[in-house]
Amino acid sequence: MTFVGKREAILLFVGDILCFLASLWLMLLLRYGKAPSSDVFSNHLGPFSILFAVWVLVFFIAGLYEKHTMIFRGKLSSTLFNVEIINAVLAIVFFYLVPYFGITPKTNLFIYLAVSFILIHFWRLKGPELIGFRKKQNAVLVGSGEEMKELREEVNRNPRYGINFVSSVDLDSVNNLDFKEEILKTIYSERISLIAADLRNPKVEPILPNLYNLIFSKVRFVDMHKVYEDIFDRIPLSLVKYNWFLENISTTRRPVFDFVKRSMDILLSFLGGILSLVLYPFIIVAILIEDGRPIFFRQERVGKNNKIIKLIKFRSMQNHDEKDGIAKVPIVTKVGSFLRKTRLDEIPQLWSVFKGDISLIGPRPEIPALVKSYEKEIPYYNVRYLIKPGLSGWAQLYHQTPPKFAENFDETKIKLSYDLYYIKNRSLMLDIKVALKTLKTVISRSGV
Repeated sequence: MTFVGKREAILLFVGDILCFLASLWLMLLLRYGKAPSSDVFSNHLGPFSILFAVWVLVFFIAGLYEKHTMIFRGKLSSTLFNVEIINAVLAIVFFYLVPYFGITPKTNLFIYLAVSFILIHFWRLKGPELIGFRKKQNAVLVGSGEEMKELREEVNRNPRYGINFVSSVDLDSVNNLDFKEEILKTIYSERISLIAADLRNPKVEPILPNLYNLIFSKVRFVDMHKVYEDIFDRIPLSLVKYNWFLENISTTRRPVFDFVKRSMDILLSFLGGILSLVLYPFIIVAILIEDGRPIFFRQERVGKNNKIIKLIKFRSMQNHDEKDGIAKVPIVTKVGSFLRKTRLDEIPQLWSVFKGDISLIGPRPEIPALVKSYEKEIPYYNVRYLIKPGLSGWAQLYHQTPPKFAENFDETKIKLSYDLYYIKNRSLMLDIKVALKTLKTVISRSGV
């Protein structure tokens, strides 16, 4: 989220907090017919501050601080409405069930909810544009391949981004292009302030002197790979070569991160496993009634360093023969469909997390037969096994059409691009983000 998202995320966060505070002040003004004194405002600010923190967390889980928040502007209003309803319910429960933090009269709370609803909607829909935050800067894209076309189309068709590619240079045809006449003319006539270039492409060599001279014209250069990564949350496979992996992927131990991650795996898998035992009888009975035995489904998967591990899940498909681990007739039962959407079928895997075969967060482990096939056809595929696989992962959250049940090279390439993004950027904060968004996915029953 560094190139196009970090600055805006901070702006949105600050704007939300200011809206919460302004709503509180306006509520007191409307309720008592005069500007509130500092004492009255402070008395209300105490309990409301706790709600503000909870509401920001809900906003975060709902994805309202991500760069994709307004790609589809038509969905933003409905997302805000749903989030505001959730926050209103939380506020009512908080003030009615925790009298110590309550306010009187409760009319104040409902006035506040109405005012904040209006302010937050106005701010999120119109605010950033009114203050000029999204004023686009003209840019030129220098690169090649499908990713360059995909990047240009994504940026230019969405008002969400702060740049506009007015022109592009296809390095595959750069020899037939009079760079000085065509591109430099565009740069100066369109007041170009940014160039996103694939500087690692050997075909860029002939125009490097021209690009160098643009530094003195206050033109800023950014890595096309980085722009793509920030916008799509994945690594462009066709744009990376061996040097990218040498620069960005490391197997060096990270003691603090590894210790905290493993500690959280042990603690949360143990607590989750104990608490989930209450669900076992209901799930078992449901499976037996619809499709009989077996209750559990055991399968080999590939773990860290290509080690074969065994995972166990609640069975969600009808019985089938699968010597290679690939379902020949993948028929999902009705109970299985519900278990998959809510991810309840994966509850038994908490034992694998506790043992250390997998982690809570990481690339999903794959079937050995598919791994052998993918390693032959997909470059760099084996890199995803440098780290421990996970119960949930970055690709599960963002890959809209993941491969299921059978071999699929095209979709697996896309899945790998998301896995590489996680491997490169993995951190405790990224794991927390994946965990929270997974929780949202489970609650909304939109699991993949």
